[in-house]
Amino acid sequence: MSQVISIETEAQIASCFKVFQVLRPHLKDVETFVAQVKRQQAQSYRIAAIQGADGQVESVAGFRFGEYLAWGKILYVDDLSTLPDARGKGHGSALLDWLLNQAKSEGCAALHLDSGYTRLDAHRLYLNKGLNLVSHHFSKNI
Repeated sequence: MSQVISIETEAQIASCFKVFQVLRPHLKDVETFVAQVKRQQAQSYRIAAIQGADGQVESVAGFRFGEYLAWGKILYVDDLSTLPDARGKGHGSALLDWLLNQAKSEGCAALHLDSGYTRLDAHRLYLNKGLNLVSHHFSKNI
């Protein structure tokens, strides 16, 4: 089974850049990415990761705990990404299991995430893990 590690230092955050960039291609450079993550950490954002046999990060999850009138206390998954060459190793499944356990241990009522409508492989994983498709997410750039 894949071991999940917590990412906290700037060097550890930088080591995750390429994996986040797969999901978030607008991220252009490591320095800006690290600065953004540090700002988000001040708002309770956390990163969990799985490394390959060579010690390189292959899969990441960015998440936070929050409380909402609509749902109560939840764990919200901002980001879940795996390098293309590392897909099929069970990393996404292992991270999702780890996140679900974190949510339970923190007394959350649920785990939530949004997913792009074209990410069908990810949707299959989420449905196989027992997540329900419960809403549409709307946005407007300003």
